[in-house]
Amino acid sequence: MTSHRFISRAVLGAALLAIVPFGATTPASARTAPPDPADASAVIHAAGPERTGLRADQRPSSGKNLAAGPQFKKDDKMWRVIAPEVILRNTVSDPDGDKANLTFQVYTAKPDGTPDKPVKLTDDNQWGVLVSPYVASGKTAQVQVDYGRLKPGINYLFRTNAYDGSLYEQGWSAWEPFHILPYLSFPAPQASSTVDETTQQNTTFTRTDPGPALPTLRADGTIAEQPTRKRSCGAPDAQGHRLCIELNPPKQTTRLKAAPHRPAAAPKAELVDWCYGAPTGQDYMNRQEACLKSIGTGKLIFTDTDPDKPAIGYANFEFEQRIKAYPTKSESGSDFAEFDQQIRVKPTYIDPQLQGVHMDWKVASSCNDQCIQTPTKWVDDNNNYTGSKAYWLPGTPTQYDPLWGNVQIRWVGTGKQRIDLGWSVTASVDAGGNDATADFGTSGIQQVRELAPRCDDLVGGTAPGCTLPYFKPTFTLDTNLYPAAGAYYWLMQERMPDHAGARRWDSLLHYLGPDTTAKGPDGKPWTSKKSRDIVCDDTWSLHPTDNAVGSMDCDEYAMASTHESGGFPGGVNQVSSGSACAQLYTDRYLTDTVEFGLFADIRTAKNGPSGKERCGRAGISSKQNQGAFHDLPVKNWRLLDGDGYFVTNPGYEHCKGVAQICVWRKIS
Repeated sequence: MTSHRFISRAVLGAALLAIVPFGATTPASARTAPPDPADASAVIHAAGPERTGLRADQRPSSGKNLAAGPQFKKDDKMWRVIAPEVILRNTVSDPDGDKANLTFQVYTAKPDGTPDKPVKLTDDNQWGVLVSPYVASGKTAQVQVDYGRLKPGINYLFRTNAYDGSLYEQGWSAWEPFHILPYLSFPAPQASSTVDETTQQNTTFTRTDPGPALPTLRADGTIAEQPTRKRSCGAPDAQGHRLCIELNPPKQTTRLKAAPHRPAAAPKAELVDWCYGAPTGQDYMNRQEACLKSIGTGKLIFTDTDPDKPAIGYANFEFEQRIKAYPTKSESGSDFAEFDQQIRVKPTYIDPQLQGVHMDWKVASSCNDQCIQTPTKWVDDNNNYTGSKAYWLPGTPTQYDPLWGNVQIRWVGTGKQRIDLGWSVTASVDAGGNDATADFGTSGIQQVRELAPRCDDLVGGTAPGCTLPYFKPTFTLDTNLYPAAGAYYWLMQERMPDHAGARRWDSLLHYLGPDTTAKGPDGKPWTSKKSRDIVCDDTWSLHPTDNAVGSMDCDEYAMASTHESGGFPGGVNQVSSGSACAQLYTDRYLTDTVEFGLFADIRTAKNGPSGKERCGRAGISSKQNQGAFHDLPVKNWRLLDGDGYFVTNPGYEHCKGVAQICVWRKIS
């Protein structure tokens, strides 16, 4: 059999010996040794033998599109890879239109960025290089390095050499740098920590129903709705005298200062200690307490029958209110659910013509027979009882001491109940006239109910209690003790489409409580275990990892105990399997300051998490997974189904997105 495309074995042998990179005088041992990285013409025949005499082909060539991933993005001038199973890519072309492949070679990099030592990527050949499958000319060839061959935190270089089944590229592509870096890095857990996971910052809020005499404000403090009736008056008495009262909101926000006649610290009568020194003009609250300082001042006006005559006399007062709910028996000292209310009234002037001023504070509630409400009890700063009504005589400004009205409500119902409240102040003067009443508004419109307490006996492991559910608390994860869990939660909050739990995105988690109406296929109430079984189903397995990481669990985000879990039925993030979640895991990442990092698990999604996943599951230290949310204060916050809360991860809140690695910070 003859053909112009074939030549004799002798000629073929001579042709092979004439190949430039492998001269006839080069010993076999030198040909199989790792090439000198400075030698750009050195060729490794890992893809197959070269057959230069078989065809009059042209040599294939590597492209200039070298890339490393996932996620095939650079930080500065180096490819940043987020998984140890690095994928290396480059395009390849063949002038004859043949399919071709690429040989991939990796070296460690010296500090100056030049090649240092070769890295063995495989045991399948003597050179330790990887060879891609054949691809069409002009297409991208790639290989994936097995776990354990490349180490996070080390700078590497790689290059490629093309082969079309007959001929090799003469020389190599240019070197391309890359390194493996986690999304976030962190040390082992600290031995101890002073982080308070449940401490709360009092937040300002805007009342939705301050009453007809005060303006309704927007969140920015501007007026949304003007008052409809600033002044209200009682009926004229037999002499035609009339008493009126009008309310005026504070003109500006100024911090209360200690006056000479009272201590700078909160007096004994104060129901909510921190409220005493809070700036006026705004309202504040937390999960247990509310401080109303936007009511402002009230003016009593005592008039004659002739409207053209000046008022007979007037008096000015400052008003503030408080609410305090007791979530557990340790706060209330009672086996009953309880919340208390208080008003502080401070005269600033009383005209002698009024002779004396009486005030009564009335508290209305929707509780009916489910509650036991005490009459209003008035006390002075030292908490000494002064009577069932407040009373002041005219005097000098320094003689006008405030009085505090107190009402206690005990809830004796069952299940849970949201209790609407309303307040008013009725005033009278000794000089005559009939009572005048000022409407102080309610606990809020029905759509908001910002000041309406909720009492229940449903929270497990504790006596009945009450809370202010409008306030959304923040759980501060102790990232000193749980750095891996905190890194994972922060990353998911940053990347999930709904940013579940992130305060900076104002995106709440909603608790899956004992009163949930969600049910499973079995008709029984939905539980966190059912959510977890969906996210951490049998499609999850432990990723290989360094022994230093220790035992790992499947940790889901959002947590199984929330409506935002990927397993919650009908939830915004519902998935049928955790395989649809972002896949992550903890591994060794050793530097001078940290030991571990959070990496992408690319066994399912080769390019790593996209940022579009509605949930996450990660291999996290068993101790951290089981301990991170162990101290969520369900009892103290009286969390019931649908209650919203935030999660903050203080060791990572300084992070600026995921484009650069973020390093844990210790919180002291």
